[in-house]
Amino acid sequence: MLRILITDVSAQIVTLQLDGQIIGRWVKLLESTCEIPLKKGARIALDLNNVTFSDREGITLLRSLADRQVEIRNALPFIAEQIRNSSPTGTGG
Repeated sequence: MLRILITDVSAQIVTLQLDGQIIGRWVKLLESTCEIPLKKGARIALDLNNVTFSDREGITLLRSLADRQVEIRNALPFIAEQIRNSSPTGTGG
């Protein structure tokens, strides 16, 4: 399960706090949640402090979002390393 909370909305950035795991159907939920403000030109920060696991699809999405200037905050070292080492197309890892 993944819970997504909007914790801050300012003129500069929308901050989303994620709780749980970025896996399975929750990956698509996160993607669609981020797409709306991105299409409107907003900046997004994802607070991953309470994310305990992300599967490969989730890591690919996080990498894609980071490439689109979404700020990834407070990721566990293991998750942060996976994001850094994944390829932009999701074929690496």
